Amino acid sequence: MNTLRLSVLAVALLFMGSILQSQELPKGAIQIFPESIKWVDAPSPLPPGSQIAVLEGNPKETGMFTMRVKLPPDYSIPIHLHPKEERVTVLEGAVYVGFGSFVDTAKAQKFTAGCFYVNPENKEHFVYTQSEGCIFQVTGMGPWGINYTEDF
Repeated sequence: MNTLRLSVLAVALLFMGSILQSQELPKGAIQIFPESIKWVDAPSPLPPGSQIAVLEGNPKETGMFTMRVKLPPDYSIPIHLHPKEERVTVLEGAVYVGFGSFVDTAKAQKFTAGCFYVNPENKEHFVYTQSEGCIFQVTGMGPWGINYTEDF
């Protein structure tokens, strides 16, 4: 009889656990797991070779957005600026960021996993990776964009 009770209790606990896991999220809640992230080739104006995954919002529309950006090894984004500030958290690898109207790698700052930085609106800067490439997360207010100071 005790074995039957234990079996019924185990089934009940499993059932209750599945109910708790399948509860509906409240309005506005977002939960994303790494295995469900869909990477796509980054559209222009980013140079070919990079990928993005939009996690929330739409960078092209008004409002908050969060996206991840994957830059391959030895990749560069020429001098550019953004119409609004962007908040960046480095998740993997390393990215180098320098400010100014010309590329001076000696003045670039290296940001590794765990680092955070803000690029102010309308400030010229350049970005590049070295051998390890990088994945970083950008959060900002849309519409977001890249305006290059020169053709590349």
